[in-house]
Order: sequence, then C-alpha cells, then structure tokens
Amino acid sequence: MVDWNLAVATAQRLMRPGPEVSGDEARAIVAELRKHARSSEEHVRAFTRMYGDASMTNGTPVLIVDRVGWVKANVAGFREILKPLLGKMQERRPGGLGGMALGTVGGKVTGVEVGMLLSFLASRVLGQYETFAPATRELPAGPVAPGPGEPRAGRLLLVAPNIVHVERELDVDPHDFRLWVCLHEETHRTQFTAVPWLRDHIEGEIQSFLGETDMDASTVIERIREAAQSFSGGGAGGSKGTRGDDEPEEGRSIVDFVQTPVQREILARLTAVMSLLEGHADFVMDGVGPDVVPSVAEIREKFQQRRASGAGRLDQVLRKVLGLDAKLRQYKDGERFVRAVVDEVGMDGFNRVWTSPNTLPTKAEIAKPADWVTRVHRRSDS
Repeated sequence: MVDWNLAVATAQRLMRPGPEVSGDEARAIVAELRKHARSSEEHVRAFTRMYGDASMTNGTPVLIVDRVGWVKANVAGFREILKPLLGKMQERRPGGLGGMALGTVGGKVTGVEVGMLLSFLASRVLGQYETFAPATRELPAGPVAPGPGEPRAGRLLLVAPNIVHVERELDVDPHDFRLWVCLHEETHRTQFTAVPWLRDHIEGEIQSFLGETDMDASTVIERIREAAQSFSGGGAGGSKGTRGDDEPEEGRSIVDFVQTPVQREILARLTAVMSLLEGHADFVMDGVGPDVVPSVAEIREKFQQRRASGAGRLDQVLRKVLGLDAKLRQYKDGERFVRAVVDEVGMDGFNRVWTSPNTLPTKAEIAKPADWVTRVHRRSDS
C-alpha cells in the first residue's frame, strides 16, 4: 500500500542541501553532539528527578544523522506504527489483476506523497526521540532498518546539518546551541525511559486512532473537498465557521477534516500528551540552561523569534495544512502548564503526572493547570 523505498528515494531527490562543512568540521560536530548528549542525561535527570531504570536508557542509542538518515529512520518507524492500518487496507483491496494493479499504482503514489512530506520536514527537524523505532545499526550513511524479528527500541536522533544550519542562521554560539538542543531531546528520552508505561499508552492511543480510520474512499474525498472549500473561504455563505469547541475552521489542518468523531476524541487526548511532553522538554532545557549554557537567554530569544516568524508563503501554507502550527502551540501551551504546576506544587508534585494514564492532563487541563492540580492533588490528598 506504500512503496517505502520510493518514499526514501523521492525525499532524497527533493531534499535541500545541507550547510557546507569540511570533513574535519563534520567529525568535530558529531563528536561534540555525542559529548553533549551524554552530559545532558545527567543534567536532565538531576533537574527533573526522573531517574528510572538505567538499563532502559542504555538500550536507547544516540544516533547522529544527516537528513537522509533522518528520513530512513522515520520510514522505519512509520512501517512499524502503520502495520495494522495497512494490513486492513490490504485486506479490503480487490482481488485479481485489478487489485494487484491498484496496489502497485497506489503504493507508488503514496510513496511519492510520503517522500515529499519527509523532504519538507527533513531540513527542519533538529532532533527527535523516536518512540516506535525498530532496532537499528548505525552505518556511515545513517541508521538502517532492522531485519525480520529484530526488536523495536527507542532511539535519540540528532540531525547534525540542521543544527548547524540553525545555529548559523541565528548567529549564536554553536557550542552552547548544540548543548541546548541536546537538553531538549534528552528530556524526551528521559520521559520514555523513566516512565515505562508511557510508550505503550501512546502507541495504544495511536492504534485506536488508526483503527477508527474511515476506509470509505468517497467519504474521505468528500471531507478533503470540504477542507479545500474551508481554506478557500467557500462553503455556505462563505463563512469559515467554527468547530464545537469554538476552534475556528481556518485554524484546522486537512488532517482534521478526515477524522471521525471518535478520532477527534482520541486526538484531543494525544494532543494533551504531546503538549505535556514538548512543554516539559522546553521547561527543562530553560531550567537547566542558565547553569550549563552561558548564552541561553540569547538563544531562547532568537529561537522564539524564529518559531514565530515562520518563513515564506509556501512554507507557511504547508505548515498550516500539515498541522505543524498546532505543534508550535503545543510547545507554548505545554510549557505554560508545566511551569504553573511546578510553581504551585513543586517538581515532585508535578512528577505525579507520570504516575499513570489517569494522571496525565486533559486538553482542557493543559489550558487550565489549576484544574489538574485540583484533580490530582487536592482530591487525592483530601
């Protein structure tokens, strides 16, 4: 249903070139990122008081990759998480030669589309904790997918050319910036290694979301048509309208329009979790920063300006359509939630959030941290 090899090849063809560095510079950058990743682990765990099982951390490698390596790693992760959905689609495919032809053509079309998406993202991602990644071996060309039967394991990816590109664009101290990025990404690794149930919980939510996918092609096409009308200002009376939760239609991505009501409920829970994880990472990197990153204030100010300004018109449209603007809001809303809770009940009080899925904040509580404190602390302590 998806030609994954074509996705990788398409991404490689469309990918922007990285910044120019010499061989010696590249080796020095990789070595420094590895060093910062190791030191970040100690800083993050001491600040968050999240220690967990050291063996789990040791089992999650740190991979320094280029843009092609990032694409290959994400394709391997997509193959894992989408297996159940693609299996259902395969079962619904018509039999005979017509079904085979449809599968071949459809797989190539989807492969090109996935490759185009990955080529867009590959020049923007600085780092990533790959939660659902299969086990990998790091080769000079980047991480490679596992063989049959190899276990999955999380891994921390640092995309060296993108880190160099942004530090040059912002004109900040490169050594400070590299450590600052590592602090954020190491926080994600700490979240998943210190909270063993978190990965299974998120994977369960994702599989529930995919399991609710409407397989009727005509329905999906109709919803995409509605999305196009909304983005162009069409529809009844030319009004953009609002959703039931008072979110303007113009603030939605096309992904939002191809969801069932049940999927929207699941997505609300996933949004809350991702806001928590991203906001927590931002909170930690700024909390640790003043002690170990001398120019952290300058870096944060310039980086926030970069996030807010976006780029050209095409970039802004793609970010909107793909829902990337919503991800930027997750950083801000999540960081505000974490800061408010820590101010109210301290770090140990905040860490109750990791007790079980029931103590995770809801989407409404992300916006109103006091409600989470009341639910988790006031009621349980009374």
